[in-house]
Amino acid sequence: VEKTVGWKSAIAASVCRALFIGYCIYFDHKRRSDPSFKNRAGFSNLPNLKDAEAVQKFFPEETQLGEELLAQGEYEKGVDHLTNVIAVCGQPQQLLQVLQQTLPPPVFQMLLT
Repeated sequence: VEKTVGWKSAIAASVCRALFIGYCIYFDHKRRSDPSFKNRAGFSNLPNLKDAEAVQKFFPEETQLGEELLAQGEYEKGVDHLTNVIAVCGQPQQLLQVLQQTLPPPVFQMLLT
């Protein structure tokens, strides 16, 4: 009976993870397809995504700035910078998973919205 419970828990955890990733993909697609998304997100600061060097420079700078602002308690500004990082990230779903594990739940929820 104990093996069955452990097996069921593992399956339930896998299903929950899959549902969360699916939600993130759906939400990201819906957010990016919104006509006013670029205006609200402040994409004027984003580098040209075809310029790999500019993106490689932008990514750690924005990440560090976002982390510093979060550490100072300026959550909205920090989340804005992390949103920029997600926008230029080649694998945003994986980055969202990392951020979910490292950010406090209320801050991660701000990032999703």
